[in-house]
Amino acid sequence: MSEAPVTYQSSGGIALITINRPDRMNRLDDAIVEGLYAAWRRLMAADADRVAVLTGAGERAFTAGADLKALPTSLYRAIPGVGVAVDKPVIGAVAGWVVGGGMVLTTMCDILIAADNARFSYPEVKVGFTGGIISNLASRIPHKIAMELLLLGEPIDAKRAYEVGYVNRVVALADLMPTAMDYAARIAATAPLPSRALKRFVMQTLPKSPTEMGGMARAEVDAIFASEDWAEGRSAFADKRPPVYRGK
Repeated sequence: MSEAPVTYQSSGGIALITINRPDRMNRLDDAIVEGLYAAWRRLMAADADRVAVLTGAGERAFTAGADLKALPTSLYRAIPGVGVAVDKPVIGAVAGWVVGGGMVLTTMCDILIAADNARFSYPEVKVGFTGGIISNLASRIPHKIAMELLLLGEPIDAKRAYEVGYVNRVVALADLMPTAMDYAARIAATAPLPSRALKRFVMQTLPKSPTEMGGMARAEVDAIFASEDWAEGRSAFADKRPPVYRGK
């Protein structure tokens, strides 16, 4: 395919990040995982971008979850706050199905806007698997509602998601992106330092699942293996010389 699996558009202090496989209901595979990983890194490196809006192309699904024919091997890398440390606000704008890893992504959004056709589902118990990060859902909505979602694997609609506090606004499909972009513009107009500090404080306050913590640890180890210092250490060992480390 010629089009990027994840697109990034920047304007007015807002980064619009779009999962861009509508023909496949934006199912998650390694290409989308790596596209999201690159997008979160770009967001954090872009001083001009103060807030992100995360959405999916098309009306049928934000994402229908992992592609069972091409399972992503390192989903944690796609998750803001897990695979990449993201302290800028993230607004989710979702329509249609929000399944599996899509729910994991939305748990990490600071604000979530849903079209009235949105359906939320975490059906891993029905296919005999779980990655575990979704257990952080119990720190976002009431415990028993979270357990009903996770243990039955049955969907809830946008209205129910709003009632239990998972969604900030439910709007008509035509109003989804204008509403999300309005939220983003208002956040982009505020002072960025306290905005980011407040997000960091909240993320430190919220409990984290064991798998979430494991993903964060893997991300730190990944950064070490990708570092110049690791390359220098191996080179110095091979050359039998003292290494010169730069902390990069």
